[in-house]
Amino acid sequence: MKTIQSQTTVKEINYPIDTLSPLNEILFLDIETTGFSAKSSNLYLIGCAYYENDEWKLIQWLAENYEDETEVLKAFLEFSVNYSYLIHFNGNQFDIPYLEQKCLQYEINFDFKNFDGLDIYKRIKPYRTFMKLEDCRQKTLQTFLGMIRRDRLDGGELINYYHEYVCNKDESLLEAILLHNKEDVEGMLHMVSLLSIPDLFNKSIRVMKVKANYYNDYENKKRQELILTLRFRNAIPVPLSYAANGCYFTCDGVDGILKVPLFEEEMKYFYSNYRDYYYLINEDMAVHKSVAQFIEKDHKEPASALTCYTRKTATYLPEWSVLFEPFYKRDYRDHQLFFELTPEFKTSRESFNKYAEHILQNMFTM
Repeated sequence: MKTIQSQTTVKEINYPIDTLSPLNEILFLDIETTGFSAKSSNLYLIGCAYYENDEWKLIQWLAENYEDETEVLKAFLEFSVNYSYLIHFNGNQFDIPYLEQKCLQYEINFDFKNFDGLDIYKRIKPYRTFMKLEDCRQKTLQTFLGMIRRDRLDGGELINYYHEYVCNKDESLLEAILLHNKEDVEGMLHMVSLLSIPDLFNKSIRVMKVKANYYNDYENKKRQELILTLRFRNAIPVPLSYAANGCYFTCDGVDGILKVPLFEEEMKYFYSNYRDYYYLINEDMAVHKSVAQFIEKDHKEPASALTCYTRKTATYLPEWSVLFEPFYKRDYRDHQLFFELTPEFKTSRESFNKYAEHILQNMFTM
């Protein structure tokens, strides 16, 4: 077995992973195998990044022949007991189960459930369409982040290189194998910055500024929108934009812009207890029975769910579930909800913060 220790090229991680765990307890993990099944393939390389003396370092354990895989496994396990938090890429589906199976195969008592951890792939994959990516492979995400890999091997080619290395110990093959694993591990150090994207939808957002704006749409009709200037907790690593249901979002670093349509029109507020109301035919509105008793029978009828409303002309903002009340509709069967942009709402920073979070969450789930 060969143990290789080196410095990583990563000077700083652009995400506060110390909020997940103390840096000196975090271990980045990537394994290389000759196949997908632990029962019928070999584990030949494990690479890890760890934090020591204010910098990220790399350690790799290489099986110089097929029989060395037990030594590689034991060396990693002995090293890993000093850490409590594993970060990996698709490790929940491959790396961890593979290592667990190898432990069973060699009757090594080791419980990976003692680790907390983070699977970057699992965390990022739900936001693939938001990032406009065809897939969520590691190399795709690294390219998305602007990373340039020196390694040009895919998994199959790497396996062939390893088989050749076992036979002839060619140093050029060894360098290529180690480089592939090193760039996979270092890639994860960069890719954790993508965790700021799930944070957009799951953590608080601050609205720094709000203003109304008029514009002409594609039919040259005059429209009005509300523009929210946003500030995020963690920087977005690449500029992004996304549009859904009339709303438009852009972000770059810790700053973002959210544009939401404003509607100046008549909307209806529907009373839920329609059996307590009459519908006034001429006035096109519902009133409570206690008031309707003074109105002639020819001008009223029992209200139904569809006619139990009052009308109001005002400025409205859309909402996709009941966040602010009272909520309005254009018609009873409409799914789209609205709330009034009142003078009180305009002066409430907390309300705008909640609304910005509501819009982003619903833009992405539509």
